Amino acid sequence: MVSAPVTAESAPRKRVLLAAPRGYCAGVDRAVQTVESALERFGAPVYVRKEIVHNKHVVQTLEERGAVFVEENDEVPEGALVIFSAHGVAPEVHESAKGRNLRTIDATCPLVTKVHKEAVRFAEEGYDILLIGHEGHEEVVGTTGEAPEHIKLVDGVDGVDDVEVRDPSKVAWLSQTTLSVDETQQTVARLKQRFPLLLDPPSDDICYATQNRQIAVKQIAGQCDLLIVVGSKNSSNSVRLVEVALEVGVPASYLVDFAEEVDPAWFEGVTTVGLTSGASVPENLVQDVLTLLAEHGYGEVEEVRSAQEKLLFALPHELRRL
Repeated sequence: MVSAPVTAESAPRKRVLLAAPRGYCAGVDRAVQTVESALERFGAPVYVRKEIVHNKHVVQTLEERGAVFVEENDEVPEGALVIFSAHGVAPEVHESAKGRNLRTIDATCPLVTKVHKEAVRFAEEGYDILLIGHEGHEEVVGTTGEAPEHIKLVDGVDGVDDVEVRDPSKVAWLSQTTLSVDETQQTVARLKQRFPLLLDPPSDDICYATQNRQIAVKQIAGQCDLLIVVGSKNSSNSVRLVEVALEVGVPASYLVDFAEEVDPAWFEGVTTVGLTSGASVPENLVQDVLTLLAEHGYGEVEEVRSAQEKLLFALPHELRRL
């Protein structure tokens, strides 16, 4: 039997499902604008402790404009201006800045600040705080610094059995804002098995944008042969998007910083490509990937929106009062 020739009409339709929401969240937008506004008002150099947000392109772009990224305050010239990143810092970082007579602008995301305040309140009430998060992540380090004697890190479900508390009747949980929603819920459920009186935070700690981007991936996952997430490897929320896609059944999911990192070999046998980006990724990087996909025949693009985002945060008060 001779197979019919493949014609343009019979060839599988190649398309892109573009997830929405994607890209910048309100906290990232505020943090990036903070550095840009500081450069405009004070001129270069402006020092930034840690990466302002976890995105290679954003950091490189700000460096080109005159931002100087440092690891600690002691790298900043005495009396100079330093901006604290969106991930938040411990109180001791503010104290060390005062000790060096540094002018400071705090670009911590307000949703991270909320978690800091919850940690302080629980600690003042005598609770042990089980902080769900990834060891070493800047946000976790900053939150832990608010009440180090009360906070115990729980790095996922596997870390639950190792937790020891002073009083099982006075235990509360908080979380890093950029975690997998599903994994966090599993961790909390396991914690409540061990500590039935575990107290919930007054509101959900996981960032609205993190949740929305994960939901958007789940919405398109069932139709995708391949999912590409634009984001940096040190971006927790971007890495979680890849993990979510794999967990819900996308055969192949990859994280790339730039379009040139996309391997054409990934397209073999693929008719539908899913595309999204982490909460610290500017939209132009997504458009670059769409251009590359079009060059490989994926010119049909359908945006699939699962939520509308209208939240905006005002710039830090140090910039507003100027």
